[in-house]
Amino acid sequence: MTRRTVLAAGAATAASVAAAPAIGSPAVEQAAGAPLMPVRLKVNGKDRDLSVDPRTTLLDALREHLHLTGTKKGCDHGQCGACTVIVEGRRINSCLTLAVMHEGDAVTTIEGLGTPEDLHPMQKAFVVHDGYQCGYCTPGQICSAVAVLEEIEAGVPSHASADLMDVSFSDAEVRERMSGNICRCAAYPNIVAAIRDVAGKDRA
Repeated sequence: MTRRTVLAAGAATAASVAAAPAIGSPAVEQAAGAPLMPVRLKVNGKDRDLSVDPRTTLLDALREHLHLTGTKKGCDHGQCGACTVIVEGRRINSCLTLAVMHEGDAVTTIEGLGTPEDLHPMQKAFVVHDGYQCGYCTPGQICSAVAVLEEIEAGVPSHASADLMDVSFSDAEVRERMSGNICRCAAYPNIVAAIRDVAGKDRA
């Protein structure tokens, strides 16, 4: 490749970029626009009717449309668990699912578990055992912890279950099931202690 070829290719690229429609032009806005879709969610026990872009994640619907900002946006790729909520009794990463996929579903966020005046037992345990430091991951940790105890109670096995037909509480079960919730401050021992406390397995 000669110097002249490189210069010619660069000039052609610059010309094509200059000819492209600018952001904010009618052509770009029309291409970017999408018709809104209605969706009804039962959030923290209340029916909520929304009109959202079909590409809106459940996380953004909760935060931006319903202003339930307890659910945090961390990695936005389903890798940290900060956005964990409980949908139809199961914990999910709300950043990985679309709001329109949950028409009629019951969604529980950290705001629906308890209030400052009436804390959920798991919230109380996190306070007692100092299961948080910066607190950013705490809403997702608590929602996940509540669902973890329900999974164990229902006999749902995990990778740490020695007997798939007889699932019982253990620190190993908790650590495995909570592994998708990342604590940037490394409060893991305190989180396990809080979950153990709520499960009635607290050690002296």
